[in-house]
Amino acid sequence: MKFDYSPFLDDYVSSFERTKGSFEDKNLLLPSIENIRNMMDEFLSLLFPGGEEFSSPGMLKGVLSRHMEAASDLLYQCSKIAWRTKTDRKTASENAKNATSEFLKALPEIRSKLKRDAEAGFRGDPAAKTVSEIILSYPGFKAIAVHRIGHLLFSLGVPYIPRMLNEIVHSDTGIDIHPGAEIGDSFFIDHGTGVVIGETTVIGDNVKIYQGVTLGALSFPKDACGMLLRDIKRHPTIENNVTIYANASVLGPITVGEGSVIGSNAWVKEDIPPYSRVLPSSIETKIIQRKPQVEK
Repeated sequence: MKFDYSPFLDDYVSSFERTKGSFEDKNLLLPSIENIRNMMDEFLSLLFPGGEEFSSPGMLKGVLSRHMEAASDLLYQCSKIAWRTKTDRKTASENAKNATSEFLKALPEIRSKLKRDAEAGFRGDPAAKTVSEIILSYPGFKAIAVHRIGHLLFSLGVPYIPRMLNEIVHSDTGIDIHPGAEIGDSFFIDHGTGVVIGETTVIGDNVKIYQGVTLGALSFPKDACGMLLRDIKRHPTIENNVTIYANASVLGPITVGEGSVIGSNAWVKEDIPPYSRVLPSSIETKIIQRKPQVEK
């Protein structure tokens, strides 16, 4: 026997109309989180196809064709729905078509960047046996791959979807990278759990960070009316060839100079000159050896 929900349905439907004025309210037209996840998986498979033996270029093209068809259709449909919250149907459809075309045009560049990211991961982690292991199993690489997808969509002005992608991969990996963050070539996140990278962060080339690192804002400035200022630089700029070790926090619109190393647990709130080492100030670790207790 099924529970009879019908006595409650009409009242619930009418609550939408009471709240927003009509059933046609644009806020009811939102992208499906399931479709966004499916789109993400299709794009990842398109960037790094696997699971099949490609004995000829034609077979590879066939596999890529299937993934591109599925991914591009999901991107077009979801972005059309997302833009529908901000504009009319015709404009939303045109915007979605243009964004999908621009995205597909950029796929070779995204793949090239991700190959360099994977190679950086292999160079930076002695536990990795092959570059393929980085691509297949490292959460840091997955987070970077989805970020590069989301960042392009963010730069194309696609509403909602970049942040939805960000939160899906955040849930999967424990790594939170805002799609607005600008990240250069050969970027590697080792282990990754607890990493946070804010919206206006800029990261150069050959940068490596470890678990628990925060590239965040120090404070949130407000205007005369007490509203948060949103379109200002709030997060750090990390120049080329910087390494940031576990649980370090780099906060505010500061610059960490090229070739610098930020030690574990450091709290950085001011500019760091190039080729510096930043070590947290702490009490020196003491080791006291105890004599074993003899049982009587």
